[in-house]
Amino acid sequence: MSTAKAIEKRGRKSGHVRSPNIAFSTKLAGIAAFKKALIEQYGEAVRRSKKGGRRVSFRVDVDPEAGAQTITVVEEQPGAAAEGFPVEQVGEPDADLKAALREARARGKKRVSEIVAADDMLTAEAFADLLGVSRVTVNSRRQNGQLLGIDGAKRGFRFPAWQLDDDGRPFEALPELQQILGGSAWAVYRFLVTPQSGLNGLTGLDALRSKKPDEVIEAAKGIAHGDFR
Repeated sequence: MSTAKAIEKRGRKSGHVRSPNIAFSTKLAGIAAFKKALIEQYGEAVRRSKKGGRRVSFRVDVDPEAGAQTITVVEEQPGAAAEGFPVEQVGEPDADLKAALREARARGKKRVSEIVAADDMLTAEAFADLLGVSRVTVNSRRQNGQLLGIDGAKRGFRFPAWQLDDDGRPFEALPELQQILGGSAWAVYRFLVTPQSGLNGLTGLDALRSKKPDEVIEAAKGIAHGDFR
């Protein structure tokens, strides 16, 4: 007779088995036998699950007053899990949607190519010459958010020449803008070249050139928080 069945028999005699689903009950003192039976009953739960094609619950109860430990194996009814947690079935996108997505991606790639190919988008070498520093310094400042560098994929990073103020230095607001807008250079770029309602229709760049860095920062925070008023 297996350990589980032997303990189950003793459990029935002692009155600790309270449900037809309860496999067995044993005194806390018989911990070694209980561990062995626990493993056996786990195997039984797995067997029932595979055979019935449904989920099987496996529970251990400890009753300090009765001085017993009880293992319960409960077979769930078919469909019970689905009723408790409905899952929406989502099919594959249809052909028209797939085609539309491909066209959208193609337009996006074309637009990126047009942006990075513009005359005011400089290579790291050209931008380094403009600042009077090395290419290594330019890339280092791009990585820490002090400079705006757009990833042009095959063209490499491009640096907008207009990110410099009247004194030829990068706008001081750039690092904070990068932080507010999630560290995305493209998000900062779009913010700077697009008219913003929070700036009374000015682009972020126009506002920086108008010496309004605080207003620019607040407008960026509004976008980051989903405020498009």
